[in-house]
Amino acid sequence: MSYQPGPIEHAYLGSSVYANLRQALITGQLKPNDRLRIRELAAQVGTSVTPVRDAVLQLANEQALEMRTPKDIRVPLLNQEQYLELKTLRLELEGLGARRAAARITPAVLQLLTINIRRNIRAITEEDWVSALRLNSEFHLLVAQSAMMPVLSSFIDRLWMRTGPLIAQAYAQLTQQMTIGHHQELLAALRLQDGDAAAAAIRQDILDCDDTLARFTTANEAALPRR
Repeated sequence: MSYQPGPIEHAYLGSSVYANLRQALITGQLKPNDRLRIRELAAQVGTSVTPVRDAVLQLANEQALEMRTPKDIRVPLLNQEQYLELKTLRLELEGLGARRAAARITPAVLQLLTINIRRNIRAITEEDWVSALRLNSEFHLLVAQSAMMPVLSSFIDRLWMRTGPLIAQAYAQLTQQMTIGHHQELLAALRLQDGDAAAAAIRQDILDCDDTLARFTTANEAALPRR
């Protein structure tokens, strides 16, 4: 497991550990089948095992982590059916979020999205996949937040906790058009406040990665433990 959490503030430990792990899932620092060890994580963040265990249990309840046994906690290996469901939900919910964001976008957010794309292009050029993955997820979640629909945004956030590790697994095999091209189209649509074009751009961004992610899902399914 390449994920190495840093120390966290001791106020609100449970929510801080949860936020730390959530971010690691969304940005692909944790990849499919990575194993989490509660005592090891507690030592790394400088806390007792209780807030770590609580955060892990919450993420397991949200299906972002899988508890195969009490001591075998893993990032899920998505099967094809699970991936298809997540993709379908992302197409509908992120499309809705982009459409609503087009009507409510602000100049400040447009500037943040512009900077995000610029930095992501640099990261991809330098093959800095950690930064590219983080910037990719930040772009999608910022668009969702710009819709000003908090419940919708929370649903999209949870979908990214499920799909982030798979995207990270496949990211180096995606073309620059797949990873960033439709972000530029979406930004142009948001500038014009064109909801239809914004929804189409974010949906195409999801669909362009479909074949690559599906191949990894097929390989992951073969590695699933026999029940």
